[in-house]
Amino acid sequence: MKTVSGDLEKTKDALKKLLPADDILSFDFRSGSGMRFCVLFADPITDKDLLGEQVIRALKSYAGAPKAEEVSAALTSPETKTEKSLDALAREVLIGNPVLLFSGMDGAVIVGTKKIFPRAVTEPPTDVALKGPREGFIEDFKVNTSLVRRRLKTGELRMETTEVGRRSNTVVVVCYLAGTARQEVVEEVKQKLKDIDIDVIPDSSYLTHFLSSRPYSLVKQVGTTEKPDIFCAKLAEGRVGLIVDGSPIALTVPYLLVEDFQSSEDYFVPSYRATFTRLLRLLALIVAIYLPAFYVAAQLFRLQLFPIKLLLTIAGSIRDIPFSPSLEMLLVLLVLEVLNEASIRMPKYVGMALSVVGALVLGETAVSAGFVSTPAIIMIAFSGIGLYAVPNLIEQTSVVRLVMLLVAGSVGTYGIILATAFMLLYLVTTENFQTPLLAPFSPVVGKDLRDSLIKYNLGSLKTRPKTLHSPNKRRLA
Repeated sequence: MKTVSGDLEKTKDALKKLLPADDILSFDFRSGSGMRFCVLFADPITDKDLLGEQVIRALKSYAGAPKAEEVSAALTSPETKTEKSLDALAREVLIGNPVLLFSGMDGAVIVGTKKIFPRAVTEPPTDVALKGPREGFIEDFKVNTSLVRRRLKTGELRMETTEVGRRSNTVVVVCYLAGTARQEVVEEVKQKLKDIDIDVIPDSSYLTHFLSSRPYSLVKQVGTTEKPDIFCAKLAEGRVGLIVDGSPIALTVPYLLVEDFQSSEDYFVPSYRATFTRLLRLLALIVAIYLPAFYVAAQLFRLQLFPIKLLLTIAGSIRDIPFSPSLEMLLVLLVLEVLNEASIRMPKYVGMALSVVGALVLGETAVSAGFVSTPAIIMIAFSGIGLYAVPNLIEQTSVVRLVMLLVAGSVGTYGIILATAFMLLYLVTTENFQTPLLAPFSPVVGKDLRDSLIKYNLGSLKTRPKTLHSPNKRRLA
C-alpha cells in the first residue's frame, strides 16, 4: 500500500497519476510563514466556496508545525480527518472531499466540503396516502438517514456504513435496532454485502439480486419502500434496512409477501377499514390474474360455466372474430402492455393523451373492425386495473397472468388448477434469511395473523411479529 511521503511534489505527482482526469484540479498556496500547501479536488463535485473559506483562508495565517493534526486543528471545517494511504486519498477526492497536502507532511488532511445537489423531500409517486406522513426518501443517503434518525430518537438505532462496487464505491448504510433485530440476520446481511464483487451499483435494486436466496426467482425476496415512516416501522418490528446512496428506494429484510398487501395508511384509519382494503387488494389481484384465463378456458372447454344469458351475449360478440379465444386475449393483452409502456416512457402530457387514444379510439376501432370482441377488452381492462391495486407486485403478477392465460388456452381449467398448485408449492418452499415467504399463513402463526390480511386494533398488537424471531418481543406495555 502506497503512502504519502514528506515531499509535497512527490505525493502530488503520485495522486495525479492515480487521478489523471482533467476535472481533477490542484491549487498551490503558501501561508504567512511561507509554508507550502496544495489542495487537490474534483472540480464538479467540490464546493469551492467552502474550500476557500474553511481551508485556504484559514491557513493563510498558519505558522505551526507540519503535522497533520495541527494543520487539521487550524481549519474551520467541522469535518476533517487525516489519512496516509494514497488509494484512500484518491477515493475521497472522487467523492468530492478535497485533500490538503503540505511540505514536510506526515499525513494528508481530508476536508468534508463536497457539493451536494439533493432534490426536495416530497411525497413518493409510488406510494401515495390520504392520511399519514407524506415525506419520501430522495437520492442522497445523508438526507435519508436524517429522516430515519428523526423518527427513531434512540441510541439503539445503528447505522453502519460500507462501500459496494469496485468503481462506483457506492455508500450503503445498514440500519437496525440493536436488541430488536436478530444479530444473525444483521451479520448475514453484512457478509452478503462484503461478498459482492461488481463494478458499479447505480441503484438499490442491484443489491436485491445478491441479498436473495434464490436470485433468479420470479418472486421478490427483499422488501422495498420509499417512505421513511414505513422503513422505521419495519425496523421497529425487527427487520434490517438498507439505504443506498443515489437511490430513493430503501430495502428491508426479511421480507414477507403479505407486506405488499399492506399500506402505511392502514395504520391511520380504523381497523375494520384497513381489513376491508387489504382483502379488497387480495381479491383484485386474484381477479386480475385469473379472469382472462378462466374466460378463455370457459370459451374453449367449459361453456356451461357461463349463465345462459351471458353465454348468448358472448356468442353474439365473438361470432365474426377471426382469431381463437386464446389468441384474441393474447392480442388484447399485448396491446395493453404496449400502451402501458408507452404511456410511462412518454412525456407526462403526451403519455396522458396516448392513454386516452389507446383506450378509447384504438379499442373502439378494433371492436368495430371485428378484430377483437367487446368482452375480451372488458376482461383485460378489468384485469389491468386490478393489478395496480398491489403496485409493488406488478412485475411478478403480470408474468403470472400471462402464464395462466397460456395454460388456460392449452389445457383449460385443469391446467389453471395445476399451475396454481405448482405456484403455491413454490411460494411455500421459498424463504430468505431463515424466514418463510408466506408467513404467517404458512406456517400458521396465530398472533401474527392479527396484522396480516386482517388488521386488529393497536391494543391487540402487544408483541412484535413472532415470524421475525426478535429478541425483544414486547412492543406495547
